[in-house]
Amino acid sequence: MATSLRSVMNLKNVALCPYLSRVSPGGLRCLSTMQGGQPLVSVAQGCPVMARALANRAAIHTSATTSVVASTSAQQPQATPAVQGPSTTTRGYASVVDKLEAANAAAANAALSPSPAVTEAIKLGEAEEEAERVFYAGRPTCALGFAKHVITRAIPGFKYEEFYKAELDKKHKDKSYRYFNTINRLAEKFPVAHTAKDTDEVTVWCSNDYLGMGRHPVVLGAMHETLDKLGAGAGGTRNIAGNGSLHLALEKELADLHHKEAALVFSSCYVANVETLSTLASKLPGCVIFSDALNHASMIEGMRHSRAKKVIFKHNDLVDLEAKLAALPVETPKIIAFESVYSMCGSVGPIKEIADLADKYGAITFLDEVHAVGMYGPTGAGVAEHLDWDANAQGGAKGTAMDRMDIITGTLGKAYGVVGGYIAGSANFVDMMRSYAPGFIFTTSLPPSNMAGARAAVSYQKQHLGDRQRQQLNVAKVKADLTEIGLPVMDNTTHIVPLLVGSAAEAKAASDMLLNKHGLYVQSINYPTVPVGTERLRITPSPLHTEEHCATLVNALDDVWNTLGLKRLNDWRLEGGREGVGMDLPKPVNLWTKEQLGLEEIPAFEVEKSGKKDAFAAAAL
Repeated sequence: MATSLRSVMNLKNVALCPYLSRVSPGGLRCLSTMQGGQPLVSVAQGCPVMARALANRAAIHTSATTSVVASTSAQQPQATPAVQGPSTTTRGYASVVDKLEAANAAAANAALSPSPAVTEAIKLGEAEEEAERVFYAGRPTCALGFAKHVITRAIPGFKYEEFYKAELDKKHKDKSYRYFNTINRLAEKFPVAHTAKDTDEVTVWCSNDYLGMGRHPVVLGAMHETLDKLGAGAGGTRNIAGNGSLHLALEKELADLHHKEAALVFSSCYVANVETLSTLASKLPGCVIFSDALNHASMIEGMRHSRAKKVIFKHNDLVDLEAKLAALPVETPKIIAFESVYSMCGSVGPIKEIADLADKYGAITFLDEVHAVGMYGPTGAGVAEHLDWDANAQGGAKGTAMDRMDIITGTLGKAYGVVGGYIAGSANFVDMMRSYAPGFIFTTSLPPSNMAGARAAVSYQKQHLGDRQRQQLNVAKVKADLTEIGLPVMDNTTHIVPLLVGSAAEAKAASDMLLNKHGLYVQSINYPTVPVGTERLRITPSPLHTEEHCATLVNALDDVWNTLGLKRLNDWRLEGGREGVGMDLPKPVNLWTKEQLGLEEIPAFEVEKSGKKDAFAAAAL
């Protein structure tokens, strides 16, 4: 019915019809597929032209049905009546339907006799409909990896597609458009991955799976066992599907890790940060949030959604922070939000000093340990634990830096190798977030297998220090070797190795050259992740990178800098420096001591440099 009606409509003067000229093809298609096309027929009966055409069609349909059915009955024996079911077109009588449709179309064509202008309009419409099914051939034109569909649907009013394209054009123009490389990490070959082709293998140097726990047998074993026993998903939100025992066990493990009363797991730490800051700051009466200038986007979003007043203090500037805290009455609720490790530059937040200011001015502290959990401290609880190494190695004590942090957030998706985020704090605080945070209440909880893998990773790193030690030694070696050849390493005391480039286009070119020429994957970092003019490559050595891997990386980067003519350390120094590169700044104090690195237990890797032997451990210190 819908097909016959459409053929009639196509033969009428579509271009001139006052009704059809205002309706999109998509709208007509939607009506034609609803309830067998009856809504479209009802609408068409209100049109003076289509009403007459439908009346003629009804007469033709009655005549054609009578003749076809009579012919069919004469040629075929009578069959036993079938049990009546839902009204559907099946192959059992599709041939009869086809004949009816053909008869209807032929009669309509003869009766309507469209003018040349109408015929031309029909041709244009058919060409437009055909274009809707055309895909561009060759390389995908969308950064997401999909072929672009030719969109021809006409929507009255605002030009949505033009707006989308204009926004993307801005990204292309300022060179901040993001291209995602196809990288498939290989569990048995970490840090090796393959690209779109299984045979094209590359070495990954920018993964946030900092310790390689995503392929660790302990993690995989726990996940496989749980997957087979409990299945793939969690079944919904915890409010509906219930608390899985593995969710509770993981939260207990995380609370113990940070020496807090309770913990709560979210789908990611982005969500944990957004929901915690937005919920808490909106509930605290007259709350003011003091935010470090380099805080992560998730924290900024949480503050924005809270609608609380936000005061930004200069990065790691205690003088600026205190001046702003002192401007408010001590009774005013305040949150000081900052990070332990700032992931794009590698700087470390002054945790103890901020705790002192919080105590003095009546504030609570919110510490993001996302890029530190698993990698610092005797049990991997982060930088706050690391600062009081001896006390925390013995089980913790009152008054340590970690103890003085009111709220700690962390991730399960980086050093622990799986997915998820969490908060840790007092039992009342955590229960309040559980009861009020929409991003926790209304989000499907993480799968049981993920919970099992996360708990296995956290527990393993609590008991094994070797991965953290080996990572630090690899980081120190890479930094020392890159500095020796004059590359612009942004100096810091963490596991992050940023190389300043200063241009989005040049950073992208360097990343592409490393991948295509040298088989090394190092993603370029640009705006809005970092400010314009501070674009960089961000390298994250893992404990599983070998001496050969490190040497290959240094040689490749040297080649890229030479080939592309990128600025080296001395070039930045001549320009006055940027982001700490080429500037006379105090040397940061290493977080790790010789005893913490256990250098007397780890063999020193001898490396050849300028004709002399230097101990790997010496480079680390």
